[in-house]
Amino acid sequence: MTEKGNILLVGVGGQGIILASKILSKGLLDAGYDVKMSEVHGMAQRGGSVTTQVRYGEKVYSPIIGKGQADIIVAFEKMEAMRWIDYLKPNGKLVINDYEIPSVPILVGKDEYPKDIIKELEHKLDVIKLKAAEVAKEIGNIKTQNIVMLGCLVEALGLNEIDWEQKIKELVKGKYVDINIKAFNKGKQLAR
Repeated sequence: MTEKGNILLVGVGGQGIILASKILSKGLLDAGYDVKMSEVHGMAQRGGSVTTQVRYGEKVYSPIIGKGQADIIVAFEKMEAMRWIDYLKPNGKLVINDYEIPSVPILVGKDEYPKDIIKELEHKLDVIKLKAAEVAKEIGNIKTQNIVMLGCLVEALGLNEIDWEQKIKELVKGKYVDINIKAFNKGKQLAR
């Protein structure tokens, strides 16, 4: 069991980062950890950045993770990984979704989406790369890519003693529970 941790989840509005963070926080809280979570989603509904910070341990006094303090960053979108990578500890781990959501300047042709983001990050970091969107599509609903990412995160942190399926049942609407549990377990498999 990990004694404490700082987890930063980053992505774009609409990717389900808040739900994944709530499931993560609920699981850690029910396992007996003190948990603090904060979220920032300014222009999230218009494709802007969304971040959540989850800190857990015996006693946590602040939800804020400073630069160089995250044990793990979970990037739901590639460019968001680059934007937040300074928050990762030198020996930290990056879980990255090989998925692009072009920003407005890219969509209108004023900028280009950066090339080789994952390759560049793999040169200097411990990276778990997955194609969560493709996995979610194969499962039957692309909206479950957030839960694929959550499963990968849980496995990467070794938080297997928590009944995550129960937490999904508690926080996901009933008709979507089964597909989200499937997505979660697929994410765990991909992290091994």
